[in-house]
Amino acid sequence: MWLKRSSALTVRPRVTGRRKLVLTGLAAAFFGLATIGQAVAQPRHGIAMLGDPALPADFTSYPHANPDAPKGGRMTFANLGSFDSLNPFIIKGRAPSSIRSNVFENLLDRNYSEPFTMYARVAKSIETPDDRSWATFRLNPAARFSDGQPITAADVVFSWEILKTKGRPNHRSAYSKVASVQTPDKLTVKFIFGPQGDRELPLILALMPILPKHIYEKRDFEASSLEIPVGSGPYMVAEVKPGKSITFKRDPNWWGADLPANRGRFNFDELVYEYYRDNGTRNVAFTKGLFDFQQEWDPTNWSTGYDFPAVKDGRVLLETFEQKTPTGMLALAFNTRREIFTDKRVRQALIELFDFEWANTNLFHGLYRRTESYFQRSELSALGVVASAGERQLLEPFARSVDADVMDGKYRLTKTDGSGRDRSVRRKAIALFAEAGWKIKNGTMSNVNTGKPFAFEILVAQKRQERYALTYAKTLKTLAGIDITVRQVDSAQYQERRQKYDFDMVEQFWYASLSPGNEQNFYWSVSAADTDGTRNYPGIKDPATDAMIKAMLSARTREEFVDATRALDRILISGRYFIPLFHWPAQWVARRSDVSYPKVQSLDGYKLDTWWSTEAGK
Repeated sequence: MWLKRSSALTVRPRVTGRRKLVLTGLAAAFFGLATIGQAVAQPRHGIAMLGDPALPADFTSYPHANPDAPKGGRMTFANLGSFDSLNPFIIKGRAPSSIRSNVFENLLDRNYSEPFTMYARVAKSIETPDDRSWATFRLNPAARFSDGQPITAADVVFSWEILKTKGRPNHRSAYSKVASVQTPDKLTVKFIFGPQGDRELPLILALMPILPKHIYEKRDFEASSLEIPVGSGPYMVAEVKPGKSITFKRDPNWWGADLPANRGRFNFDELVYEYYRDNGTRNVAFTKGLFDFQQEWDPTNWSTGYDFPAVKDGRVLLETFEQKTPTGMLALAFNTRREIFTDKRVRQALIELFDFEWANTNLFHGLYRRTESYFQRSELSALGVVASAGERQLLEPFARSVDADVMDGKYRLTKTDGSGRDRSVRRKAIALFAEAGWKIKNGTMSNVNTGKPFAFEILVAQKRQERYALTYAKTLKTLAGIDITVRQVDSAQYQERRQKYDFDMVEQFWYASLSPGNEQNFYWSVSAADTDGTRNYPGIKDPATDAMIKAMLSARTREEFVDATRALDRILISGRYFIPLFHWPAQWVARRSDVSYPKVQSLDGYKLDTWWSTEAGK
């Protein structure tokens, strides 16, 4: 029975003789200091990855939310591409990203005004010992799904089990670290972690979406489907036009409206997400007032594309928002599963031949900044920083994985003369190709042993990507005799080919926060390289990355955490797995004047769930 007191819902590890000894009174006394964390563990209103939550138990709202924001009105957004599924938790199909945050809730809620801290939401408290070997969540008795059914421990356990076995790879990987689950009563769930657990795992479990067991146990969870999702979040799906639009309406009976974590958020009565085939069509729609908000990614459009009447008369406002988080990495990923990219010298040569200075001036109006580190714009970045003693100790077993200039903080990407034909860069690249067994013969870069020409394909889905990819292709042909095919496909095919690693080179953005953790396994781990649907697009298989991620997840102090993250940064930089592209100096935003936002922004910049209609309540 689900409600059987203290029932264990998964198979427990076999109890060895040593473990039995630990359970004896003598061993318990001997190891008293090691277990003291469990003795003093108490339910708390929140949990931080490092240190304590910044907000007290009686906080009233997040710093980046306005608790007095009016409710009402409608906000319309524009997305590119299409969708053919309403299940955002599986690989199969393409689901709107808006479903996850609007329909489903987590056990705890993340405050984006802190690096990584979670506060009460579906669970009213979390309890975990100092070693974080287990975590107990006590559910809010008021928590309800949109159909009125209460959220119970059975729903939490069901969500964990189905996502662990049938969910996306990141869910399967993280949730499999749970050794057993107990449900002492219908509102309490205790997760006991196995030997693969880490200090972030209680927070990862806190981020778990809660699915109604009575709904999803009757569905084929792994099937791509347009069945209406049911959750406990602020919105319900009101209308679906497959591939074209999805409309959400705020649940008037939403149980969580008055929780401190939710005050000043989810203010619109209706949210509409329209889908457009390409940027051009979307931009025209915005000039006609068909949607209310647009973050601009294209510097050309930001510089020249907003000269229309609504901007001139003030109906549309142009603004920038500062971010205080790492830039992340936008890059062209080499698929090292392809033989042509297995040699690091080849990858380095291709990085050298990407003329960012020319592209930024001639294609991007000089508005971009070059990205050189995975955690740039933060203390987590190794760029220009000499490795600390702690980093050197972590990296000592993996000396071959880090270049000397990267360890010494001297590494920087080559800065060209901006001509598009920098001869010094060409000489360096050609020399690297020669070392790897490639030379130009009759104007074509060819393998010295087989005579096979060096050629590959860049997969793109957007005109923005195609524009700079074609420029890069022209540069490679001119300077190195390399033929590149730039292949543009529709968004569905693009997504499918990326998930199956069916590409030579592809663009990807890897998001980075001030508290990177288990998602790094999804990005860079050895196991992720051979698992469809992860973001290890380059196919990195270096045990050094796994070791640094493990060190990040076991860090007890900020200093230890920074050392481990910088060490990971150095490994990724040294591996030359990508052609680093660029980042935006700020968030470029165009909004209609009848939507507004709080004065204080999150560390991530703007958060749309805190915006509101200025016409609401009038």
